[in-house]
Amino acid sequence: MTAFGNSTTPLAVLRGVTSVVEGGLALVVVALPDCHRTVIEAECRIGSRYEAPEDNGLSHFLEHMLYRGTPTFPTALALAVAIEERGGALAAATSVDHGALTLTAPPETADDLIPILADVYTQPLLEGLEAEKGIVREEILETLDDDGRQIDADNLVRALSFGDHPLGRPITGTIAHVEGFDRTRLLKHHGAHYVAEGTVVSVAGPVDPDRMMARLAGAFAALPRGRRPVPTPPPEPDAPRFGYVQHSTSSQTSLRIAFRAPAETDPDEPAVEILGRLLDDGMSTRLYRRICDELGLCYDVFARYEAYEDAGLFELGADTAHENGAAVIEEMLAVVSELRDVGPTARELAKTKARFRWQLIEMADDPTAAAEYFCVEQLLGLGRTPADRWTAIEAVSLDRVQAVANRLFDRRRCAVIASGRLKRIAQDRILERLHRF
Repeated sequence: MTAFGNSTTPLAVLRGVTSVVEGGLALVVVALPDCHRTVIEAECRIGSRYEAPEDNGLSHFLEHMLYRGTPTFPTALALAVAIEERGGALAAATSVDHGALTLTAPPETADDLIPILADVYTQPLLEGLEAEKGIVREEILETLDDDGRQIDADNLVRALSFGDHPLGRPITGTIAHVEGFDRTRLLKHHGAHYVAEGTVVSVAGPVDPDRMMARLAGAFAALPRGRRPVPTPPPEPDAPRFGYVQHSTSSQTSLRIAFRAPAETDPDEPAVEILGRLLDDGMSTRLYRRICDELGLCYDVFARYEAYEDAGLFELGADTAHENGAAVIEEMLAVVSELRDVGPTARELAKTKARFRWQLIEMADDPTAAAEYFCVEQLLGLGRTPADRWTAIEAVSLDRVQAVANRLFDRRRCAVIASGRLKRIAQDRILERLHRF
């Protein structure tokens, strides 16, 4: 068992105690004695990038099925009542390359709730498939038009960016895929991914680390060792891409610009994180200031960066009136071009770093954020404390930011999607601007 975190700054309180128990299960406990809730998070490597084409959406559907009972609480209702009577709340999420179960609990009932969470994770009954298929079908329908075509801009830009690679597939899969799932396939998928070698369980809150470690190790002892899945790297892009899906189900056109980005362990990752925050971290940052505040083209605009084991995706996005679609794409490309060609100011960089540090310190008051942070760090095999993370961010210079912007904002690595209604002349404007980028 090791403790990490050695800063004398306010970040010093954000330290975790880690242990890898027999079988490969990794545990992290973060003691936050002044908090009034306890959060337990269990994560594993699962998601659409680890699925065969015919299994696309299976990870997400399995996440839904975890809620449908355990040997002790054999129905979805019995499980929900058991958790909620103890003041708890269970949430789950499936990403492209990992899944999470998060249980929030009052400190006085956390001990009672941990075995329930462990049962949900290790031995779900996976009964009631038809009811859950109906729920997931409704979720998928939100991304389709009346003709069954994909119109969700986030799904479309991933497909355009990664093509037939698993990273380009929707997390939910398709309705046809979901209809074909059965309990046998669910059990096989669960047995392959919900294993000790690929699992991290973290706890944050007013807890005793040694006592909590023993509690977690006992509760999750049923996990088989298994093997962590190994992903296939996506091919490198070599040309800009533009896609347009016409539909009339919304009064706005959804726009996305995506650049292939560095992986989670790439040395440039901290600088890419800063680039995202230079563009979108408050109303004074570049995207909002130009497109919303000065030009009034959108209600909101965003930038986000997702890093994976072997690649990443940096996205910009907005929804706007159909007639403004081309102008918004042009302005977003102009903003990132300026950042690439001129770089940020010293004042901008200082503000971005200060806000990043403040947000790290806030985790001392937020056990949900702390549990997620330490869980993900352990899942990546990095084990960085917030103080470590701050050290890496603080070291990024103006010159490094601009150099990484030149690497990132490359026309050959760019994909643009518009989903809505654009006139032909607007599509041509976007294509012309993309090829001049």
